[in-house]
Amino acid sequence: MIQRLASKVSVVALGAALAAGAAFTASFALNADAADNAKSTVSAVFKQMNVPVEGKFNKFSADVHFDPANAAASSAKLDVDVASFDLGSPDYNKEVAGDEWFDAGKFPHATFVSTQIKPGANGAYSVAGKLTIKGKTTDVVVPVTYHKDGANQVFDGALPIKRLAYNIGTGEWKDTSVVADDVQIKFHIVAAAH
Repeated sequence: MIQRLASKVSVVALGAALAAGAAFTASFALNADAADNAKSTVSAVFKQMNVPVEGKFNKFSADVHFDPANAAASSAKLDVDVASFDLGSPDYNKEVAGDEWFDAGKFPHATFVSTQIKPGANGAYSVAGKLTIKGKTTDVVVPVTYHKDGANQVFDGALPIKRLAYNIGTGEWKDTSVVADDVQIKFHIVAAAH
């Protein structure tokens, strides 16, 4: 039961993380049509029974148009396949794709669409946009850092969200004493410059 719960919790957290992470990735991959998924990661960290759990999404795509010299004219769109959430067990993965968690049959994708990108200091950016998970859309602002690594652009960040704001974890899973409401979406995106 605990492992089943952990899997469900991880999926919820990761689903949110993936959506947010995808948004981050899309927002900051410099002039790249797609992130390098072999080098990029989007994960969600949450607590189940006060123990940290982390999962990742294996399938996502990004349409990014980013110019560090003109961030205001830049844009990003991200699409995440929520059924690709991986907790390390096929049984857990199948369960979290179910209707109590991601309901991947009805809501197969989580998306992020940027509305504004603002530069900050020392390679930091603030990306505002619409995050949609399980049919629920909210306005979010994602803090992202950017640096070059050879011919690649690298984007890193983390976005705190509340899983229940997206109906992730319904029925008995609404109980935040078992699976925390707080989810940290972490991303590391690597994309080749064009």
